[in-house]
Amino acid sequence: MRSPQEIQRMLVDYAKQETISPLKALGRYLGLGLAGSALVGIGIGFIALGVLRYTQTLDAFGGDWSGTLPYVFSLATLVLAIVICMALLVRAKRKVA
Repeated sequence: MRSPQEIQRMLVDYAKQETISPLKALGRYLGLGLAGSALVGIGIGFIALGVLRYTQTLDAFGGDWSGTLPYVFSLATLVLAIVICMALLVRAKRKVA
């Protein structure tokens, strides 16, 4: 026969094993996901900035739109990146489900 203290200790250890360990794994998973999304966001921002700077240096744009057109291209780059990311997320979700 086991003592009440031994049963209590066994129940506490079991509860810790079944709650704390999965929460730690979830925390690591969320941490890596947040870090990855931050790095992707920074990378997309740098790409958009590069497109903006490149199109600003081109002499092909003349007339009234010469100051605005590089920003339109940069915005289009950001929209394209968002569409690609969303398509990849939907595709990954279909694989999981």
